[in-house]
Amino acid sequence: MLDADFFRRWMTATAVSVEHEAERLTALDSPIGDADHGSNLQRGFRAVATALEKEEPGTPGAVLILAGRTLISTVGGASGPLYGTLLRRTGKALGDAAEVDEAEFAQALRTGVDAVTQLGGAAPGDKTMIDALLPAVDALGQSFAAARSAAEEGAQATTPLQARKGRASYLGERSIGHQDPGATSSAILIAALAETAGE
Repeated sequence: MLDADFFRRWMTATAVSVEHEAERLTALDSPIGDADHGSNLQRGFRAVATALEKEEPGTPGAVLILAGRTLISTVGGASGPLYGTLLRRTGKALGDAAEVDEAEFAQALRTGVDAVTQLGGAAPGDKTMIDALLPAVDALGQSFAAARSAAEEGAQATTPLQARKGRASYLGERSIGHQDPGATSSAILIAALAETAGE
């Protein structure tokens, strides 16, 4: 079973990974975005780690709702609302339970990913974070490790695609050949989840 502590550790592990990967995320964002994806997420997840230390929410849902709210209020650009929506809606779907099992979490995360799809209007193959998140959710039923592999493969598979959503879509064919930074940071989020689960 997964309790509030597990979800706190997931968010903290994500913050640590984003610190390590911020420069790479910004480098990926340079040719096809605003060159701020890494620094934006770095600021956001630092704020999440601080908020979780201060408030110590007592349920898995409350941890993710607080994390999502914090990202929305601290991260500029599109990634704040998108990541914030992902975590908030996943948290709301978990409800007030003190513990959830892996199947309940997988279902809740799917609700969160669906909310991101609605907010951003992106479909698989549009070269966005959805290209990493959807395969991860599909694989989560097998294991956390399978979800991590699926997210990483999904992120890498964005390289040959032409962007159809977000800032990169303005570049048209020039967006081809660049790995999507949002899909890459989504893979980092899922990798931190697998790491927290010890897989």
